[in-house]
Amino acid sequence: MNKVDLTIDFAGLKLKSPVFTASGTCGYADELDDFMDIGRLGGFITKSITIEKRDGNPVPRIVETNSGMLNAIGLANVGVEKFIAEKLPLLKNYKTPFFVNIAGKTIDEYIAVAEKLAQFEQIAGFELNISCPNVKKGGITFGTDPQLIHQITSAVKKAGGKKILITKLTPNVTDISITAKAAIEAGTDALSMINTFTAMVIDIETRKPVLANRTGGLSGPAIKPIAVYLVNKVYNEVAKSANVPILGGGGIRSTADAVEFLIAGATAVSIGTASFIYPDTAIKIIDGIEDYCRRHKIERVGDLTGSLK
Repeated sequence: MNKVDLTIDFAGLKLKSPVFTASGTCGYADELDDFMDIGRLGGFITKSITIEKRDGNPVPRIVETNSGMLNAIGLANVGVEKFIAEKLPLLKNYKTPFFVNIAGKTIDEYIAVAEKLAQFEQIAGFELNISCPNVKKGGITFGTDPQLIHQITSAVKKAGGKKILITKLTPNVTDISITAKAAIEAGTDALSMINTFTAMVIDIETRKPVLANRTGGLSGPAIKPIAVYLVNKVYNEVAKSANVPILGGGGIRSTADAVEFLIAGATAVSIGTASFIYPDTAIKIIDGIEDYCRRHKIERVGDLTGSLK
């Protein structure tokens, strides 16, 4: 068959492939220059940016588990002003849409970051981080309350102007379809799911948590089957009828993993924890998806989305 069409329509933006990098795992892009061609990605999501510089949580703040890792970085970042001055100019070097993950302790802080960044053409949109489990204020506090989700999503959508808004959902709720619906009704252009699960690892010799923050966010292969289920649930119950695309992620480390998410209902996928082990994982998965489609005589990768039988 002819060459597979890997392009997708993501909230009105035509992307060259359905593979993104996940926020917090690939820095600000230049860190990966020696490992892969960033221009082949469908999208790149930066690590979280806040109104002021954050040093993050005390160490240790990463611990490996049998099937993944826990992190409690605490949104360490350079702050929006330094990001604009030092990091943003670098994004012009890449032919890939960039999405800036934004976070804050209050709704006003989210709005302030969005307003400062909305003027820059090299930014395609924002990923709204209302699901980080490793900060004392903000983060998951917003992401578990449907009313707060609606309020903050609506406010940031307005502050961001024409920028695409992706709302990142936490799995640490009773029914993720309810929080997804709140974000959609507030005007989000897309959903990103899922963020990490709140978890703990204990040092049995000291009987203390390994992480200085005590708890962290569990990511990696351990969460993939749950993430696939939740993507399918939200796709069927909320997103499909609203025509809102899902950026699916959680434990993806192979082509098969990525294709599962697409079949479940994701329009695109994000690669996170796997990048710590093999920084070129995203590119290998792009090639793998193309090969999968060719073997199964699928002409457009978009035809995979929601094709679960």
